[in-house]
Amino acid sequence: MKYIKSIGALLVIVLLLAACSGSKIETNMSRDIQPFTFTTQDNKTLSNKDLEGKWWIADMIFTNCTSVCLPMTANMTKLQKQAKRANLDVQFVSFSVDPKRDTPEVLKKYAEQYGIDFSNWSFLTGYDFDTIKKISIKSFQAPVVKPAEDSDQYTHGTSFYLVNPDGEVVKRYSGLKKDDMNQVMEDLYTVLK
Repeated sequence: MKYIKSIGALLVIVLLLAACSGSKIETNMSRDIQPFTFTTQDNKTLSNKDLEGKWWIADMIFTNCTSVCLPMTANMTKLQKQAKRANLDVQFVSFSVDPKRDTPEVLKKYAEQYGIDFSNWSFLTGYDFDTIKKISIKSFQAPVVKPAEDSDQYTHGTSFYLVNPDGEVVKRYSGLKKDDMNQVMEDLYTVLK
């Protein structure tokens, strides 16, 4: 009889915990964001501490990119607009993998070409290449490679990353696939509504 009561009590606890936890998204990552304090397109600082308590989406780009950064930034712009229409409180953060070229002024000019709203999207620079390489690998499991001697094109991942309010990267999406943009919006709606 004690056994049955114990099982019953355990079942009640499990059901209560499930009810209290709310809707969850399916995750595919679990990495802590490495500490950072970088410079935005407005010459202000932004740190991982500033983003605590907020959901945010990150990516890696560079303004001189001639391939993947263009559709990635266009897709992130669409996400920003959709999130605003849905009244979702989410931040967007783009890390430059070419910090030497991508000064705050260059990043701002690049972003303005997309009509980006800077109220919840920061473009980051103000570090050296080794720093962003370390952040990219340790936080996002994404390698970043300097250009070959005869090129100015960096190699970097093409993913978008969802970061939870505790500073943990919980999900990776393709930054290039339309279907993944739909999934990002579904997940944002789940965690923010």
